[in-house]
Amino acid sequence: MKRYTVLVACGAGIATSTVVCERVEELLKENNIYAEVVQCKIAEVASLQDRADLIVSTTILPTTYKIPAISATAYISGIGMEKLDQKIIEALKD
Repeated sequence: MKRYTVLVACGAGIATSTVVCERVEELLKENNIYAEVVQCKIAEVASLQDRADLIVSTTILPTTYKIPAISATAYISGIGMEKLDQKIIEALKD
């Protein structure tokens, strides 16, 4: 079974990414998707992307990346969370 790496990024790598990191970890566990969830600053994503499969960001992405990137604002606002869950699951299914 494949093990994925998901980068969860926010501006400072502390506040909103902590909330999203916990949500993503729970979502992946519930769906039997094996992944390491790495909390980071958005400025670190470019250097980490080669070792990751997906970016989940709470902030505006400053550039495009080699791997898929999903905005996680729904987890912060509480609006559209189920749709975001599906996007993350679909991005990690082979």
